[in-house]
Amino acid sequence: MGEQQALEAADLKAAMVAPEAKPICYGEVVLQPSPVVQAYGECLVPPLNFAMVNPGVYRSGFLEPTNFPFLRTLKLQSILCLCPDPYPEENMEFLQGNGIRLFQIGIDGYKLPLQYVAIPEDAIQEALKVVLVLCFETPDVRNHPLLIHCKRGKHRTGCVVGCLRKLQRWCLVSIFDEYKCFAAVKARISDQNFIEAFDVTSLTQIQ
Repeated sequence: MGEQQALEAADLKAAMVAPEAKPICYGEVVLQPSPVVQAYGECLVPPLNFAMVNPGVYRSGFLEPTNFPFLRTLKLQSILCLCPDPYPEENMEFLQGNGIRLFQIGIDGYKLPLQYVAIPEDAIQEALKVVLVLCFETPDVRNHPLLIHCKRGKHRTGCVVGCLRKLQRWCLVSIFDEYKCFAAVKARISDQNFIEAFDVTSLTQIQ
């Protein structure tokens, strides 16, 4: 890894786990319906529930072809999909055409408005390793800019981001405020209990 890349990676890790990390301004979070932005005569449509988590890390619902022009502007290196289903062929073609790596860590979703859903801790840990740039095949490969998404960008993505916030030493009130900002009336007690009980020790030890 070159000296510049090493410095960038170090700066990114420091930003991701810094004790002084502050919550984002919820007034700036892009929630559904996503706005349409005109740029150079092209409609740029962000994915459902799109927002920035940290510089170089984004979150959203599932990606649709109408979102592709917008996604190009992010210059993504990786996409982390939390859905277990095979990735759509059209989406794979977009990723391949733009040099984007796909990390897929499947977590089952539940359509019913269940308040208590089992969340696989090992899958959340693996997802966080990708986010924290701990899942390199070679030391000179970076995962960022990275987009995390599930179906709606609410529960599975919310759990990953919520656990990331624990690593960043956010207070639980701020973590749950952010979670509810996206989950809204579909917020689940089990998700919040999982985030509260999640042990970040194993992740801090391997950084």
